[in-house]
Amino acid sequence: MIKFGTSGWRGIIADDFTYANVAVVTQAIANLLKEQGTKISVIIGYDTRFMSEDFAKSASEILAGNGIKALLCKRNTPTPVIAYDIIHSKLAGGINFTASHNLYKYNGLKYSPDWGGPALPETTQKIEKYCSLIQPKDIKSMPFDEGVKNKFIELHNPQNAYIKKIKELVNFKALKKSKIKVAADVLHGTAVGYLDALLDNAGIRNITINKNRDTMFSGGAPEPSEKNLSELKGLVKKESYKLGFSTDGDADRFGIIDSDGTFITPNQVIPVLLYHLNKTRSWTGIAARSVMTTHLIDKLAAKIGVEVEETPVGFKYIGDIMVNNPDKFIIGGEESGGLTIRGHVPEKDGILACLLMAEAVAMNKKSIKELLKDIKKLTGEVLTSRLNFHLQAEQMDAFRETLKTKTPNSIAGIKIQKNVTIDGHKFILDENNWIGFRLSGTEPVVRLYAESDSQTKLNKLLKAGKIFIYGK
Repeated sequence: MIKFGTSGWRGIIADDFTYANVAVVTQAIANLLKEQGTKISVIIGYDTRFMSEDFAKSASEILAGNGIKALLCKRNTPTPVIAYDIIHSKLAGGINFTASHNLYKYNGLKYSPDWGGPALPETTQKIEKYCSLIQPKDIKSMPFDEGVKNKFIELHNPQNAYIKKIKELVNFKALKKSKIKVAADVLHGTAVGYLDALLDNAGIRNITINKNRDTMFSGGAPEPSEKNLSELKGLVKKESYKLGFSTDGDADRFGIIDSDGTFITPNQVIPVLLYHLNKTRSWTGIAARSVMTTHLIDKLAAKIGVEVEETPVGFKYIGDIMVNNPDKFIIGGEESGGLTIRGHVPEKDGILACLLMAEAVAMNKKSIKELLKDIKKLTGEVLTSRLNFHLQAEQMDAFRETLKTKTPNSIAGIKIQKNVTIDGHKFILDENNWIGFRLSGTEPVVRLYAESDSQTKLNKLLKAGKIFIYGK
């Protein structure tokens, strides 16, 4: 069974992520695309994982066999670059072979339709249905050399157009004038040649580490989380860099380090950039956030005259709001490290997020912590935390049943005012306190989210949440 998760289809290499299954998924996408018309083109990208380029080449042969032109990237390519090229080159869609921030043993396939964002559920459900019906005899393929000869396969470079677009979105003059110094860690991923090149173009003194391809990602996962950025934090502090930047394996997520080595969470980055865009560009309209992302955005939005739209988890929903409100949309973000802004792609872009944070620090002449203090003066204290609990299968089933049938009246002694169920369960306690539970769709993990206006209350919420999960 091929199942698409929050962001594409993923599996363990040589277990369920195989040439045979890639062929089935690619043929299903080809069937979907052929419903839309003829003489269509699709970009195919890949990350730095083991065999990603081989899977991409195989997919190009299947598209070619179906009479669909495959624009196969010449090198590993970030997901936001794929998204931008779909829009810029007016393509029918894009396929990207990546497992994003997941462990080295995983690979994956992301499909984006012609609007550039991640495929919505109605699209992925149709692909899953087609997958279930495809037999080996149904898969059409054209040998690579024949595909090139017949112009159904073309080697493609989307880099220059994307870099030009980023230069339009970010104030490079302010960056050059500021003379700030930054360090970056691309975690052996696709941002090499993009993030470092853009920093160079902006005239920013910089150093970028882990630029080499390492399909094992130093034995872990290319995730720009605090625990994975100790090398970057040490470099920032030792060499007195103004900022530290990181991106994940396919460069759609970001990690930010302040000048003193403090890790700045996405729940802090998004409000800072909303504050900055409103202050320096006078942007008003809509800020979109996923359901478990901080309400600091809401509190700030109320002070600066901005509307907030709440979505299920998955950037496709934020992208959908952006596409339907192009002139009103300001920023969209998720607590897991995804972000985009007005005028860009309806997809996460970690490269853009890093450069925008450099712009915010340069133009405001303040550290990120100082900008957060300015926001706190408007909103009051907002503290957020997320914990992951790995359960046994039977515990997972029991907790799922608890959420369905035993919704509590209160948590940590605070009465529940509202239960938001657009994705998981978020219990609103009062204007300053909430707690959320979301079950992973791919593994026995419960994610616990909590937010409060004091550390003491936050700790009580987290403790109460753990008790609720385990039932004792």
